[in-house]
Amino acid sequence: MEVDGISKEHMINEEIRAKEVRLVGAEGEQIGITPFREALQMAIDANLDLVNVAPTAKPPVCRIMDYGKFRYEQQKKEKEARKNQKIVDVKEVWFRANIDEHDFQTKLRNVFKFLKEGDKVKCSVRFRGREIAHSDIGRKVLERVLQEANEQELCTVERAAKLEGRSMIMILAPKA
Repeated sequence: MEVDGISKEHMINEEIRAKEVRLVGAEGEQIGITPFREALQMAIDANLDLVNVAPTAKPPVCRIMDYGKFRYEQQKKEKEARKNQKIVDVKEVWFRANIDEHDFQTKLRNVFKFLKEGDKVKCSVRFRGREIAHSDIGRKVLERVLQEANEQELCTVERAAKLEGRSMIMILAPKA
């Protein structure tokens, strides 16, 4: 339910469908179980809203408060929480079983760069043709990546090297 661009997760005032409610006052004090009409009248007299904060309780818990101010404070907290969170991406770096030294170093620099930026890195070795018979070579490539990253103290292993189809995959997470 959305009214004037504000989504409402609480029932307020006349939307509440209970005969009696457990009432909490505007200052947080427990008033007790009162008939709904009486609770609504108390909220109107205080020029505030009656908000159902626990609809599943028996009887439902309602609080007398300024709902507009409450929603504003809630949105402010949600916005602050979103601002402070970091989205972790998973970057993928492909290696080959018979990779040359210079190509390995280039891809390794990318792995280090992604880890320093705080992203997880999925290191994959793709096997073509009969290379799959020598999966131990691919495992050595991934172990070398891990060894180089551990020397830099950049990561922890989130998932060890494991063969999946024609690829061997290892996931590295940045150290906190």
